[in-house]
Amino acid sequence: MEQFVAIDGAVSAVATAIESRPILVAIGLVIIAGGVAAAYRWLRTTPGDRFSELVADREAAVVLMHPNPDPDAMAAAMGVAALGEQVDTEITIQYPGQIRHQENRAFRTVLELDIDPVDHVTELAAEDVILVDHNEPRGFDGCDGILPLAVIDHHPGDGSGEQFTDVRTDYGASSSIVAEYFRDIAAVPVPADEHASETNASRVVPSFTATGLLYGILADTQHLTVGAAAADFDAAAYLQPGVDEDKLDRIANPEVDAEVLEIKARAIAGRQTQGSFAVSDVGTVTNADAIPQAADELIRLEGITAVVVIGEREGTIHLSGRSRDDRVHMGRALEQATADAPTASAGGHARMGGGQIAPQTEVTDGGETDREPAMNRDALVEEIFASLSGDV
Repeated sequence: MEQFVAIDGAVSAVATAIESRPILVAIGLVIIAGGVAAAYRWLRTTPGDRFSELVADREAAVVLMHPNPDPDAMAAAMGVAALGEQVDTEITIQYPGQIRHQENRAFRTVLELDIDPVDHVTELAAEDVILVDHNEPRGFDGCDGILPLAVIDHHPGDGSGEQFTDVRTDYGASSSIVAEYFRDIAAVPVPADEHASETNASRVVPSFTATGLLYGILADTQHLTVGAAAADFDAAAYLQPGVDEDKLDRIANPEVDAEVLEIKARAIAGRQTQGSFAVSDVGTVTNADAIPQAADELIRLEGITAVVVIGEREGTIHLSGRSRDDRVHMGRALEQATADAPTASAGGHARMGGGQIAPQTEVTDGGETDREPAMNRDALVEEIFASLSGDV
């Protein structure tokens, strides 16, 4: 009986409050209704819709790729640029480092990709920065001070965007994520022999963009054979009607730089082995992209289950690792092996990883800048073997 009295009292109190302050109650109900509507809209809106709206709210933005960008990074960047073009946002694609890998150079040339290098944060073309295929800015002076507007990536990491973060570590390529954005906004891939104006769709995926995105997927999943999720296959199928097969073949089968073959030979001949693990220091290189290619060759050797290739270019140590050993998570192994180097950045997936160790910069008594290696390469080899063996 007392419970009913309490409930009746509470109801009477609420009724009295409504009668005495009807305007405040009405405002509260409007706010609650608006919040519910916004939450419902957010849940119903796809990532592609949200990202497209975010880009549309900007007059200009920079799509920033990781150092020495690969096809997946370039493809994701050109996809974001194409999305920006459809909402009248000026997009500039920029990158630190070099583009030296023969497939990367062919990708840029065949698809006529307009991209600009960056060595210092002041060279960025716009204040709003969108990261693709990595989630923390790196590779150039001042990058630590960048707070990216958005992050689109498939690598593990702690980085995030100020207003948009889409990191899907179960995907094989960032290009698959961007392809989904086009599908989310109902864009139609345009066949290579047609012009965009010939389709009735309000939004399209240009043929060169579809070709680039498909090759980005193929490159990061070894032609959909390693690390590919169902979403990568779905994205490839969605893009296929717009793919230019001639351009795709030209990108996939470029001429090979002689230095690449020489570095592959040095990696094989100079390898050090412990059990089924191999580490090879190829010394000084002018083409840093040859290092991961050497790792791809070394992992194919009979009896080898995990490899790391080390090389140095302009004072920066580059690492690239491959694993087909369930005991070795290559990304974590490289991160652990370089943990003692303050200027190191390393990580990646279970089967594939990479990293860089930049030189330490110090100002001498005479006011001159002195660059010293942040880690001895012989010591690094030992750390890598220890990390691959789980001795950390």
